[in-house]
Amino acid sequence: MTSNQKLISFDLKAEMGFFKKPDINDGVYLTYNMLHKPVLLGIIGAIVGLQGYQRNGEFPEYYQKLKHLKIGIAPLESDNGNFNKDIVAYNNGTGFASSEAGGNLIVREQFLIKPSYRCYLLLNTGEEIEKVLYERILKYEAEFLPYMGKNDFSAWWENVQEHEFCQFTANRNYKIASIFAKTEAVSEYIVRSMSMFSKEMKSPIFVYFERLPIGFDEHLMQYNYADFVYSNATFSKEMDMSAAGDFYTLNNSEVIQLF
Repeated sequence: MTSNQKLISFDLKAEMGFFKKPDINDGVYLTYNMLHKPVLLGIIGAIVGLQGYQRNGEFPEYYQKLKHLKIGIAPLESDNGNFNKDIVAYNNGTGFASSEAGGNLIVREQFLIKPSYRCYLLLNTGEEIEKVLYERILKYEAEFLPYMGKNDFSAWWENVQEHEFCQFTANRNYKIASIFAKTEAVSEYIVRSMSMFSKEMKSPIFVYFERLPIGFDEHLMQYNYADFVYSNATFSKEMDMSAAGDFYTLNNSEVIQLF
């Protein structure tokens, strides 16, 4: 790791959130439960002052300049990774929504209640944009108001930390604090660990799965996806996680995945 590399985390919170799924179920716009990378890039793009969507068929400035960043995400104050949700109905009466009923359309939308996530960023402060981002996060400053997927749901952050870090080596049994990529080996091991370590656990083992966007197919202009896991399962030091991506140890203890 170079002296310019900084790994920081901050706790991102909002009263409500909406990370729209591209599909609709029974007339309801659904939300992802977990914050995902394209949304987080939009949030940090707002902090640093990069532009959003301007033209059809063109990716926003924040995505073009920040898509290379390695990030990590962990849910906070959740029910084993899940956040409470509700559905709101409202009228779209702009006249452009529907040719029926005089252009009035009733929209039903699912939303998250009090979502909160610990966000990890690996930054190179030798790059100007990343240096500005690093400084603004530490100072709790933003060029544009960040929001949780929808500009109705303004967001804030707290508990900024800078971490010492190194590439993870499995020399002990461990837990993974963040969401992490699901591989076949990971799935099989979690099932085994439920019996292996259940007697040692003070609370039942849980496993949360969600298929999340990780970026965009830049030709088709649609999400690329990966399957993720969040769990309190203990992993044996014999479990090789290298096939699942880049894992790091923070402050000589906590293990996370950056992707």
